[in-house]
Parts: sequence; C-alpha cells; structure tokens
Amino acid sequence: MTRHFLKDDDISSSEQQEILELALKLKKAPYSVKTFAGPKTVAVIFDKTSTRTRVSFAVGISDLGGYPLIIESQGSQLGVKESIADTAKVLERQVAQIVWRTYAQAGLEEMAQNSNAPVINALSDEYHPCQLLADLLTIQEHKGTLAGLKLAYIGDGNNMANSYLLAGVTAGMHVSIATPNGYSPDEAVVIRAKELAKTTGGSVSVSDSPAEAVTGVDVVATDTWVSMGQESEKKDRIAAFKGFTLDAELLAKAKSDAIVLHCLPAYRGYEISADVIDGSQSVIWDEAENRLHAQKALMVWLAERAK
Repeated sequence: MTRHFLKDDDISSSEQQEILELALKLKKAPYSVKTFAGPKTVAVIFDKTSTRTRVSFAVGISDLGGYPLIIESQGSQLGVKESIADTAKVLERQVAQIVWRTYAQAGLEEMAQNSNAPVINALSDEYHPCQLLADLLTIQEHKGTLAGLKLAYIGDGNNMANSYLLAGVTAGMHVSIATPNGYSPDEAVVIRAKELAKTTGGSVSVSDSPAEAVTGVDVVATDTWVSMGQESEKKDRIAAFKGFTLDAELLAKAKSDAIVLHCLPAYRGYEISADVIDGSQSVIWDEAENRLHAQKALMVWLAERAK
C-alpha cells in the first residue's frame, strides 16, 4: 500500500525512529543504497523559492541513483489549466515519487489521494515535516536520544511550530511553544499533539513567555518572524515579536549544554542574535546538512512500502 508523508504524524513513533536510524546509516555510507537506480525519476515541484530543499532533494535523489526532475510550477499546467488530481494521475505513471513545496496543505492531500506514487510534503503553509526529520536527526546525533528531552520553540506559531509539536511528541519529547498573543500555533494541531503525547510519554505546553518555555530545556529552536508571503506584515510583526529574540540572555535560561536549531534562512538581530547563531551551542549547519540525509532515508523508506 502506498504511503505518503504529508504531515509529521503520518508516521508512528517506531516508524519515525526507523527513518532516523536509516538516515544515520546513509550519512555514514551515502552511496550504499540505490533505490532509484535505472535511473528512476522523482518529480520535485516548487511553488515557492528554495535553497536547502532544492539542493538536498536533488543531491539525495542523485545519491540514490535517480534523476531529480525539478519542476517550477509557474512553467507547468499544475493548478492552472490542469487540476491537481489530473496532474497526479499523469505523474504517477512516469515518476517514482512526487515531492512538492507548496502553499495549501489541501493541495498535497489532493495530490496524494490521486497518486499511487508516494507524495512528500517539502513544505506547506501548515507543516514542514521534512525539516523536522532533519532536526530530530540532529538532536539525536548531539544528545544520543530523543525521548524525554525538553525542546522549546520561540517565535511564530507557523508551520514550524505545528511540526515541532507533532514530530516532537511523536518522538516522546516535551515540547514548549512560546509565541506572542495572536500568533499561536493551530489549536487543532495542539489538541492532536496532546493526544499523541498520551501514548508516547511526551508533553505539550503553549504560552506567551519565552523565558518560561526555555527554562531548563535541552534544545532551543526558532524561525523567521516573516515567512514567504508575509512581507507586507514585516513592520507589524517586528513590533509584535519584541522580546522573542533568541539571544544569549534568553539562551542562558536553558541547560548549559542546550543546543540551538534554526531551519534557515536566519535574520540575525531579529529572531536570533548573531552571537547565538554563530556560537558554540549552535548546531544549525549540522541541521542544514541533515536535510539531505533525513530526506534520503524518507524516500528509501517510502519506496520500500510502495513495492
């Protein structure tokens, strides 16, 4: 049966760990698995601009023996002259998997409903599950485990906040989210994360206090305050997020060996200070590299279940 990866809780705790363990193996032996030998083609569709997603998927597909077919949505009929459903039916007959960086989560769901080829969410307005696999891989490398760790996310209650909630509790972590009033994560996601936490031993807390969220945690994460499509809100957002900068003073409230994550691109002086992102506790460059290894493992894992 075809499996898709559209949001973080599409996989169970044990499946999440399987993918992370495979990612560690592929990181040590990057050319040892040739899932897409042939070469098979993987469609990688972009509705949004990208650096890390584009590079990591293109390199990863090539490492696995395949051909990355990069499709800019502006140059295709997707969603314009041809429906998402019809596009899915065309692609599934010619490509091994479909990777899509888009806006609405509903589009990904429609693509998956009409495709026998696995569909991967490379980012939507609601979730960023591939980034979280990379983040969890990075945490596991530096901390040796995931279950029981405390993670704080400071900033906008956006797709990253939603994914930290779902992926974090799936891994058995204690996730604290701090956002300004009016910028909280999706309430339905919070409820779902709390339900998951009951079965994994994790926990969820949401507040408007960065200091409260960060105190005593093992991992501190943040993200840009102004995501793509929100540029017109920049001035208002900078004002609303005053006090939410991850700087040395805030980081000092975490454990002394806490690590810092940021999915990038980063804007020094806004959501994170230069001394923190470039400091000794930052593992951001490991995190960026791990997009490659985590996504390769995910593609291999999905391919094995599509046979």
